[in-house]
Amino acid sequence: MEFKRVVVTGLGALTPLGNSVPEFWDNLEKGVSGGSMIPYFDTTKFKTKIGCVLHNFDVTRYIEKKEVRKLDPYSQYALIAGDEAVKDSKLLESQFDPTRVGVIWATGVGGIDSYAKAMMEFCAGDGTPRFSPFLIPLIIPDLAAGHLSIKWGFRGPNYTVVAACASSTNSLIDALTYLRLGKAEVVLTGGSEFPFCIPAVGGFSSMKALSERNDSPETASRPYDKDRDGFVMGEGSGALVFEELEHAKAR
Repeated sequence: MEFKRVVVTGLGALTPLGNSVPEFWDNLEKGVSGGSMIPYFDTTKFKTKIGCVLHNFDVTRYIEKKEVRKLDPYSQYALIAGDEAVKDSKLLESQFDPTRVGVIWATGVGGIDSYAKAMMEFCAGDGTPRFSPFLIPLIIPDLAAGHLSIKWGFRGPNYTVVAACASSTNSLIDALTYLRLGKAEVVLTGGSEFPFCIPAVGGFSSMKALSERNDSPETASRPYDKDRDGFVMGEGSGALVFEELEHAKAR
């Protein structure tokens, strides 16, 4: 069986090193660190107080304010990085069959932040269930892939891979497989994450999985150092447009 060749035609990035591919790459070449103190909640009593967070980021620059409340941060990030990748690919400027364009996305914890906040608000109340009608769509890990498909009308293969820290790697493998087998011509793939909520940070910290180098967040992530003491959580998204070679050449 002869497999089809696949090329990368679009890139998108929203990361602690930069809010776009050029900014990310520039800071990566300069050796800039994305490490800093966690700003999203009071970490006073937490052993880990550091993470790799987005900087100079305002979601309303990318998504209308009325839509933001319907999206967990992990879905917001997916839409932002996905938009950059699709524009970079120039796919929308050409003729394509939407049933042959898929989205295979990834996340490790999905909308855990939205779930955590909803439960904290409920537990702080009088027991009356006052939950947002958007709560379930905010939580479901598969919704980022859905939002990406809806945005551009892609109707090919669509699902989300959840495989802990290997989620995004697995999504790329799946996207490649669909294209090589001829089950799609274009696949938007990648992953997004927002892990900075109390249960996630607290849970990983209790496992002794997180670095506690709170005095030096910029140098805490050191996976190959003999004195490493854990990993550093990060938020953001990375997106790629994978495309069957002949389809890319034809357009």
